[in-house]
Amino acid sequence: MEYILEMRNISKSFGEVQALRDVNFAIAPGEVVGLLGDNGAGKSTLIKIVTGYHQPDPNGGEIYFKGRKIEGLSVSEARRLGIETVYQERALADLQTLWRNIFMGREVTKFLGFIDVKKMRQETEKLMLGSMGFTSSAVAADSVVKTFSGGEKQGVAIVRALYFDAELIILDEPTMGLSLSETKKLLEFVRGIKEAGKSCIFIDHNVFHVYSVADRVVVLDRGTVAGEFLTKDITLEQLMDKMYRVAQTGHLE
Repeated sequence: MEYILEMRNISKSFGEVQALRDVNFAIAPGEVVGLLGDNGAGKSTLIKIVTGYHQPDPNGGEIYFKGRKIEGLSVSEARRLGIETVYQERALADLQTLWRNIFMGREVTKFLGFIDVKKMRQETEKLMLGSMGFTSSAVAADSVVKTFSGGEKQGVAIVRALYFDAELIILDEPTMGLSLSETKKLLEFVRGIKEAGKSCIFIDHNVFHVYSVADRVVVLDRGTVAGEFLTKDITLEQLMDKMYRVAQTGHLE
């Protein structure tokens, strides 16, 4: 299988603390992979390596993107490749309008270099009705983001990433602080990522949320891959039992 991202034998230490040890992780085009594990399992460190924020240890593994080996992956290079992260803080400017948030830092300009506000408003309106699925008349291109619900804010961040041709979208604890209805909407956005043919790494403490949208689940424990499962081949109850066993013993069996 050709993966969009493949990480081979990734290791990362911070002083005497080994955060990751020989981790193998891959994701295919159009696949949603759930990344599960307790606090300290290594999820955040792995994602920071994927996004170029951290580098693996010297001789600490290899990273491939669309089959090409990437040396010294940086934050800017990861973004150029199409790797985007939606953090739980959502990274939105609450006091700005929706269209400004969508195009922040990537403004559309006219041929003389002037910002094309009309074009950005029009594109935002299309995104709202299409990708975002917003039908409320209270949500418009000029709506201030602070009036949105938590789920709507997450949706804005996800659609912004899709609009700018993200190939791999990483969701870092996206359901944290969301109500049940907001969480349901957020999970619909995750399914939309897959329908758009893009890939998604879904990090969450809540195994219910991950299981409902993931094609595959990778369980990290104390810096290593403790298990990997196709959701079609395992029930939610079986997965929860295995995760409980890993948390107690560090092993699946």
